[in-house]
Amino acid sequence: MKNTWHTILTLILLMGVDCFGQTLPGKIMVPLGGNSWVTARSKNGDEKVTDKGWINWQFADAIFGTYIKIQKPGTLKLSVVLHVQGGESTLQWTINGISKTINVNSTVDKLYEIGEWRISQPGYITIAAQGTARTGNIFADVSELQVEGTVANGPIAFVKNNEGNYFYWGRRGSSVHINYDLSEVTDEVEWFYSEITVPEGNDVIGSYFMADGFAEGYFGMQVNSAKERRVLFSVWSPFVTDNPKEIPENKKILLLKKGDQVHAGEFGNEGSGGQSYLNYNWKAGKTYKFLVHAKPTDNNYTTYTAWFYAPEKKKWLLIASFNRPETNTYLKKLHSFLENFEPETGVITRKAWYHNQWAVTKSGEWKAITKMLFTGDATANIGYRLDYSGGAEDGKFYLRNCGFFNDNTLLKTPFYIPINANKPDIDLLSLQ
Repeated sequence: MKNTWHTILTLILLMGVDCFGQTLPGKIMVPLGGNSWVTARSKNGDEKVTDKGWINWQFADAIFGTYIKIQKPGTLKLSVVLHVQGGESTLQWTINGISKTINVNSTVDKLYEIGEWRISQPGYITIAAQGTARTGNIFADVSELQVEGTVANGPIAFVKNNEGNYFYWGRRGSSVHINYDLSEVTDEVEWFYSEITVPEGNDVIGSYFMADGFAEGYFGMQVNSAKERRVLFSVWSPFVTDNPKEIPENKKILLLKKGDQVHAGEFGNEGSGGQSYLNYNWKAGKTYKFLVHAKPTDNNYTTYTAWFYAPEKKKWLLIASFNRPETNTYLKKLHSFLENFEPETGVITRKAWYHNQWAVTKSGEWKAITKMLFTGDATANIGYRLDYSGGAEDGKFYLRNCGFFNDNTLLKTPFYIPINANKPDIDLLSLQ
């Protein structure tokens, strides 16, 4: 789900920040609120990463991981800003399998020097922290790491600060998009068909695999929790706000119909409008089909309708049909995306194949979509997170994000796949 204000803020920030985040030569301060996760949670504790850093660090089996990407090998000298609430703690810090230990006892924030490592290769590194002994109630409250050495003489990628709530966005990870090239489609597009296959093990909690995006909305499938998965279809209101209660009656999205067991209502926080979803236990490793329709109607409205093909049931399921006021259009700006909406899982990689895309014009002509432009969101464009990729492989487009892998794809790279001769066999009139 794209956030308009997030994008605007990024455009402003990009005017004065390089592609890796601005850093001081030879020394950087890494705020833990936007760059850390609890990578191993204790059995009995409640460790957390907050905007101010690490809290509730009580148990020795908990591990905090912090991630930065260096662009050149060299020496890395590490220090930490922290305090203890009482007593003394022993903390172990590990990079590339080499550990160093410090003893800390200051009850006010203090900079402790940890030690120096030799980093042999550029790329993401993990700085892992674990408590080994304490006499107080907690190991420490930790807010920042200081990185010095020759690795800091070059650019380092990390979430620099919390301007524009970037700790939240940074921990979610970069969203990445497929922007479909419709330059060879000469008529208005009335239908958009596509398929998604999520490889086994990539159905990470917080993932939204969005299949059919258009200028006014989006349609795809999510992993909402360990027990819940959704097929989600939403249409933005023409009234721009993050609070659906502010939308005037004449600018609200109108629900015309919905499928069996489909929930329908409003959404906010990232724009506002009409939302519908079906709780559906889709499976990784299977291919799912998505179909969206748009057609202008009377009184300056456009009707948008979405269907989802359930292979387990071997039939198309109606999700919902919405009327959007102040709109007279067919489908424009077709796209797909992959995002993570759960900050706690921003440390885990997820990937999906997006394939067999077709546009159907208002005259009924099916046109295969074979070209796309790879783009990213504000977090990617400002360079705070570089663990994203997309492209074409085995005749399919793909998107991948999160998990701090190094083989990222250059933003705004075009990709092409061969024409797929397997045109979907769908009776579109029967669906209407």
